[in-house]
Amino acid sequence: MLSSLVKEHQTKQAHRKEKQEQKRKEAVAAANSLTQALVDHLNVGVAQAYLNQKRLDAEAKQLHHSATNFAKQTQQWVNLVESFSGALKEIGDAENWACSIEGDMRTITSALEYAYKATQETP
Repeated sequence: MLSSLVKEHQTKQAHRKEKQEQKRKEAVAAANSLTQALVDHLNVGVAQAYLNQKRLDAEAKQLHHSATNFAKQTQQWVNLVESFSGALKEIGDAENWACSIEGDMRTITSALEYAYKATQETP
């Protein structure tokens, strides 16, 4: 009888150890699954951040290129306006020169008319 109790106890103990080992394996598997799920979730966030950074870099390069082109176009416009301004100054100078010549010609014409009248009056 005592030996049967010992055997029964050993059988129950072995059965409990098997259940405990099975539950330990299940716990380890669940922990591994949880860890994998957390890592996958974090990897999705990291991958999204990487894609966003890549997109930002591409847009920054495009913005830099556009800004450089804009600066070149602005410089061309500035040069064109300066050229136009210089041409207007030259036209102004030419107009001033023409007015000066016109004034001189009027003075000469008046002097010639005066001289002609003076020679006509004294024969």
